[in-house]
Amino acid sequence: MWRDESVTWQVAHRPLGGIWELLGQVDAVHGLYYLLMHAVFLAWDGGGAGTGGAGGAGGLWALRLPSVAATALAAAGVAAIAHRLAGERAALWSGAIYALLPPVQMYAQEGRSYALVAAAVVWATYLMLRERWVAYAVVLLLGCWLHEFAVLALLAHGVTARRSRGWRWSAAAVVALLLPLAVVSARQAEQQLGWLGRPSWRDWAAYGVVAAAALLLARGAAVPRELVRVALPLALLPPGLLMAVSLVHPWYVDRYVLYALAGLALLAGTRLAAARGWWPWLLAGALLVPFGWWSLWLRTPESRKDDVLAVAAAVRERARPGDAVLFMPSRRREWLLSSPELYATLRDPALDRTPAASHSLQGTELPTAEIWTRLVDTPRVVALQDPADQPLDPYPREAVKRQTLASHFDLCSVDEVRGARIAVYALPGHCTDR
Repeated sequence: MWRDESVTWQVAHRPLGGIWELLGQVDAVHGLYYLLMHAVFLAWDGGGAGTGGAGGAGGLWALRLPSVAATALAAAGVAAIAHRLAGERAALWSGAIYALLPPVQMYAQEGRSYALVAAAVVWATYLMLRERWVAYAVVLLLGCWLHEFAVLALLAHGVTARRSRGWRWSAAAVVALLLPLAVVSARQAEQQLGWLGRPSWRDWAAYGVVAAAALLLARGAAVPRELVRVALPLALLPPGLLMAVSLVHPWYVDRYVLYALAGLALLAGTRLAAARGWWPWLLAGALLVPFGWWSLWLRTPESRKDDVLAVAAAVRERARPGDAVLFMPSRRREWLLSSPELYATLRDPALDRTPAASHSLQGTELPTAEIWTRLVDTPRVVALQDPADQPLDPYPREAVKRQTLASHFDLCSVDEVRGARIAVYALPGHCTDR
């Protein structure tokens, strides 16, 4: 479980009033998802509540099961679209290809909202083809309230259905009913997305590969024109527009528009269904090798930026009664918040108000002078730090933590855990104390 999933776990376990108060401060864009997961954990905590944290296999199942189910639902929706526009054979191939795409598999096994958003957009697309406009508006609005960048799917749908009066009214209703969330989340945008930079060359290269593949697959008579009018805008417009906007306001992350891959799957599945001869099957077989390797890798902790459960286990091995735990930077407090039974046994000398009390994700910290006073009175500190190649936060509270440890403590040990460093500090001459 990595830190974004840990946020889901600890926020969804707060009381409803606590979740509501949090959303007024931060993370409103994920509010509906947190409420959904709150209901999931009330129904089945997977053993997490009994163990005090998310470390059990059952707890991870409860966290991820909605994403697994949503991915299956999205694949079925892709198949339904292909069946309506290109026939049964195309439906089989398109649904299977969508489910096998590595990014889809990645977010199928992650406790975040992106698989659910993709399922909502895919089924809204199907409902658009059926001209079920009330249902279309409801389903797409649900996707937008799960993550508001689902609204970019309206651009793709507009290419297909812009001449339809029903679509125009439905689109207007979706935009109007999304406005309250957009207003609140706009106020939170800096703290929500301030960590993002502009799209990298790798982002542009990945988009270029997908765009080229989609355009190539859309050529020729093998793919019905109506399917092209649905699939190609869905594959190209949402990520392309978000990347363009991100040149000014850096908001692009590929998972925010995961649903765009449904367009690529529709084109690839329909093309394979119409294939004649041996070369398409040779190409598909060749792709199974890297896709299979990638799929296996996605099921390992190394596929995520960090592993909060591994960090917690390492802290449990190294910490002694009376030790303090110091988070450097403070946002890494998330590494232990999903293991409350461990976190409760350690002193947190920098903490002022807990996440729940401060209606925040990671809590608030004391002024620099109080952090210094508490640290110098601490015999032994377990410091949780970013990897050595990460930039240091320049904020005064983070600077005083680093300076106090350097001037008053000996460094006893440093261990690397997936995405983290765990450093043990003690007062001079006390590293070997038992």
